[in-house]
Amino acid sequence: MAKLYLKFDAAVLKEVALTQGVVTIGRLPDNVIQIDNLAVSGHHAKVFWDQDHFVVEDNNSLNGTFLNNRRISKATLKDNDVVLIGKHTLAFKDEWHEGAPGAAPEKSGPSLPKMEATMMLDTKKAKEMMAAAQAAAGAPRTGTAAEPSPVEHLEPPAPPKDRMGMLTVMEGKTDQKQYTLASKMSVIGKSDMASIRLRGFFAPSMAALISKQDAKYYIASSEPKIKVKINGQEIAGRKELNEGDIIEVAGIKMTFGYQD
Repeated sequence: MAKLYLKFDAAVLKEVALTQGVVTIGRLPDNVIQIDNLAVSGHHAKVFWDQDHFVVEDNNSLNGTFLNNRRISKATLKDNDVVLIGKHTLAFKDEWHEGAPGAAPEKSGPSLPKMEATMMLDTKKAKEMMAAAQAAAGAPRTGTAAEPSPVEHLEPPAPPKDRMGMLTVMEGKTDQKQYTLASKMSVIGKSDMASIRLRGFFAPSMAALISKQDAKYYIASSEPKIKVKINGQEIAGRKELNEGDIIEVAGIKMTFGYQD
């Protein structure tokens, strides 16, 4: 089981179990991990599952995202890695190294966002904070991001034909009637980062996540209180999508298919 521990100084503020969904990190309350600090951008970074490992990726934030004392744009996470975002740290613990991760992440309790501009954080100060956090955690200090382990060069099997998925809206309020699922992760919701943007005052910021893996598409609810139905049946956890499936979530109904 892989987890993230949000810390400020030595205090653990939040623990999040990681799944194959996206864990968003930022100052605004529609993030899974909300850090209400002016040094943190509204949607600062994200952590997600990519093939066989977790990845942390910066969302072009003002102050940047640091992994083990080095500023990164995107990097693989390993056990005991320390991520610095603003003045907070995220400790990554990977207690289970095989297969897909398990339980769903918690959703942080929203608080009203402070809409002031992101405050510039001194890079030298950020690195000092990272070094202090690593020393407190007993993690080894490294000057560079960990290099990926070498793998044996074997002849790979022929990959499956990569078809592009599509959603066609049948009912409900969205900003388009048809969407192409070109990304590895597509968010359904009202949030600015949503690919399928919901309209309406009561629409949730994040309702569901559609992930693409090995030429297949999967859907999962972003949090337990939001229900997802496939062909009229409520699903639990992650569910593979098949051509012609009818998806119902957050007051919209869509059909799933592939481009010709």
